[in-house]
Amino acid sequence: MSARTPFGKLLVANRGEVAVRVMRTARAMGLRTVAVHSTADADAEHVRSADEAVCIGEALPARSYLDIDAIVRAARQTGAEAVHPGYGFLAENPDFAAACRAAGLVFVGPSADAMRAMGHKAGAKRVMEAAGVPCVPGYDGADQSDQRLADETARIGYPLMVKATAGGGGRGMRLVPSAGDFMGLLHSARSEARGAFGDDEVLLERAIVEPRHIEIQVLADRHGHAIHLGERDCSVQRRHQKVIEEAPSPAVSPQLRERMGRDAVAATLAVGYEGAGTLEFLLDRDGRYYFMEMNTRLQVEHPVTEAVTGLDLVALQLRIAAGEPLPLTQEEVRIDGHAIEVRLCAEDPAADFMPQSGRVALWRPAPGLRVDHALRDGAAVPPFYDSMIAKLIAHAPTRDAARQGLIAGLADSVALGVVTNQRFLQRCLAHPVFAAGEATTAFIGAHSDALTAPDEAAQADAARLAAWLFRLGADSPLANPFPAPLRFSLGGRVHTAQVRALGGRGHDVRFDVEVADARFELVARDGDTVRYRCEGVQARAVVHRDGPRLLLHTQGCAWEAIDLSFAPIARADAAPGDGLLRAAMTGRVIALLVAEGDTVAAGQPVLTLEAMKMEHVHVAKQAGRVAGLHVALGAQVAARQLLAEIRSEATP
Repeated sequence: MSARTPFGKLLVANRGEVAVRVMRTARAMGLRTVAVHSTADADAEHVRSADEAVCIGEALPARSYLDIDAIVRAARQTGAEAVHPGYGFLAENPDFAAACRAAGLVFVGPSADAMRAMGHKAGAKRVMEAAGVPCVPGYDGADQSDQRLADETARIGYPLMVKATAGGGGRGMRLVPSAGDFMGLLHSARSEARGAFGDDEVLLERAIVEPRHIEIQVLADRHGHAIHLGERDCSVQRRHQKVIEEAPSPAVSPQLRERMGRDAVAATLAVGYEGAGTLEFLLDRDGRYYFMEMNTRLQVEHPVTEAVTGLDLVALQLRIAAGEPLPLTQEEVRIDGHAIEVRLCAEDPAADFMPQSGRVALWRPAPGLRVDHALRDGAAVPPFYDSMIAKLIAHAPTRDAARQGLIAGLADSVALGVVTNQRFLQRCLAHPVFAAGEATTAFIGAHSDALTAPDEAAQADAARLAAWLFRLGADSPLANPFPAPLRFSLGGRVHTAQVRALGGRGHDVRFDVEVADARFELVARDGDTVRYRCEGVQARAVVHRDGPRLLLHTQGCAWEAIDLSFAPIARADAAPGDGLLRAAMTGRVIALLVAEGDTVAAGQPVLTLEAMKMEHVHVAKQAGRVAGLHVALGAQVAARQLLAEIRSEATP
């Protein structure tokens, strides 16, 4: 297709920060924009950012953002001429691309055929091999019998990877360390792939031990031109999900960049690709690289490439989709400085990164960074979608300057109301291995204890500050000179303290145990920012009070304190387990593993919840009989909601 396909109104078939980001460029290009949204996102920032918006269904993705017919109807209803899929949801669904084009809409992305060719891992690997791109040795044949796959492992050798051919995001993927583990992990990968993609076909690949994850950004127009924009290093991952990305990679030389880029462009031309895409490679310790997969869409981490090249990838996507030729040649691509991006996620690193949902009480991103987000004070973080709520990007002349700037920017950014991985990201960036540019895909696993350990000193400082702020908020202009008793929780601990006004603006804070006493003095208050002096040292904190909840940001960390002064105190001799199984997070019941009347052992799985693309198995806290199941398969539950009752045999 070589004809021009201009358009003036763009529908963004996505939500959150990517929808806001695409609309920002579209508006700058003079385009009108249309948002689609679920019932859970009726007042979301991407809806407010658009010229028009259409509700396309209920909160669950399958009933809204994955509903092809509803999105096409929304485009027709609003007169949108083009559709940008963003990333995630339907972005790499060839049926969606085909449906848009069948409806006369310009799809901002590759053809359905190119998407199908690269969306199937086994097929993509064959295309790459034919194009001369290095691939990991393995097996991707049609014979999927257990025996054939077991025979192939003897040829490939261990360790090896089992991968769902239709998969992505780490689902249907298992690392097999030895022959004795193969069958169990194979069946586990197949089961997960069948549930996630409706297809349990797998391929086998030799495992590249502790590789770098390197990806090459490509652009291709419909006139036969293709270029690459250098590489991104996405090695810092958790459960196969990227956490930190940077460009350029500290492990890639100019010569290696040229070779990888040449292969990426050859692969792009081999499938008749159009638009922006990414070739992902594994880079081993000896500098050998192997094709892993192609992402036929814009990547979450595209801002680091924009920062170092000075190009707007969304603008280029839109111009290519309109039929314009690429505006630059390979020789004109320049790499300037270094950029690093982190993904701020609503998750709790202290609770095995449990997804979090709720409302953002205060959002104050630090100046000096690029921050892609769809947040505001009071913004909802629903449990139905991905946990990433913002991306923070630093660009500087050198890698270390970008790294230090991002650490400082993270520390100064305020996100209160929902638990995030903010402190975890700071620790990753500050870790000596990352600072030295030596992080591989094994980085987080190898250093998880150091990256997630409680910061006892910071917690003690926050407890002292919280105690003072509780009293400060309760004091009248004529301060009560008598000590005020206080009991509150912070960081999973309950503290008891006495706070006494000293006259003027001073208070004494005395703790019963664990936390040292301190003297505070109020210096100034400006909206939600409090400046204070503690033991002669002046500092500041951002504070939000919501009934018994006190949310504060101090020393680069966010904390939630709950006033328990008037709450009942649990008996010291209370039974350790009451047999009540409650939801650890807001989510949807995707598996019921027991029935009422069943006998279960302590630790036995009872049901599985899914939230923000993460599954969490809830297990029985004690042995006994399932006396009650209070949820049904497919039900949406709230955090702490009663799910089941396990009655021990000793219970009358």
